[in-house]
Amino acid sequence: MSSPAPLIAPREGLAEALKKLLGKDLLAHVQAVGEDSITVRREAVDGVMVTLRDALEYQQLMEIAGVDYPDRPERFEVVYHLLSVTRNHRLRVRVTTDEVTPVPTVVPVWPVAGWLEREVFDMYGVLFSGNPDLRRILTDYGFQGHPQRKDFPLTGYIELRYSEEDKRVVYEPVRLAQDFRNFDFMSPWEGADYILPGDEKAGGTGEAPGKGAPTPMTADQVKKADEAKAAPPPTPKTTDKPAQTGAGSKANDAAAKTSEDGAKAKPASKAKTPATAKAEKAPTKAKAPAKPRAPRKPKGGDA
Repeated sequence: MSSPAPLIAPREGLAEALKKLLGKDLLAHVQAVGEDSITVRREAVDGVMVTLRDALEYQQLMEIAGVDYPDRPERFEVVYHLLSVTRNHRLRVRVTTDEVTPVPTVVPVWPVAGWLEREVFDMYGVLFSGNPDLRRILTDYGFQGHPQRKDFPLTGYIELRYSEEDKRVVYEPVRLAQDFRNFDFMSPWEGADYILPGDEKAGGTGEAPGKGAPTPMTADQVKKADEAKAAPPPTPKTTDKPAQTGAGSKANDAAAKTSEDGAKAKPASKAKTPATAKAEKAPTKAKAPAKPRAPRKPKGGDA
């Protein structure tokens, strides 16, 4: 992608035409990134817009934007974006002002400028003389300040909430429960110099209160800890011989003897139950062939 924005074809002879038509009202003309930007006198902006519309064919006002430079004497810039439909060219017009000096309105030139100027007034506080309805358009009723100024606080000046007692929305000054936190961007392993909530109870962990996170182990300590975990558990002690019982010689002799149940026991292959022995002794008799059974008569009489 060669360009981040659609390219605008340069307009031949634009610089000479601007100097000729605007004269002393033209303060600067800059051409950068294929775009033309001019700075004009604040008092003459309405007349300059008429000239650009009628003589140079910039028929449409696309946008009015505000810019805040707090370090400048005239901190605000009002930027007008114009489009020439017949020439397929765009032009950016700038004027500078401060908090109290108004900028002439361009509503008679482009009626759409009414809402655009209200937006710049609401966000930056720039005044436009001659605007028929200069009031806030984006913020709520009773809003204080101008949100897009660089010195506007992030929390604002007032906040709104629904009051259950009053049964309506109420506006109150902002009250912060705590200031914004200051982050030192330290490594969490090194610990913080200040005491965090709850660190005063850290005495039982071996660390001093307020010391922060414990110091990490070295590489050798980690290796030893891993080896200790990987070592097999000790072999349990077993008694292989009667002499290892530890109960004395009498207990050893008794343990070496065969029990009475063990002496009388017979192998499983020779031991037989009384029923099995009786069945084996009984003579076997040949069985007579079974007689055929007579067919059964159907119930309920003859069919």
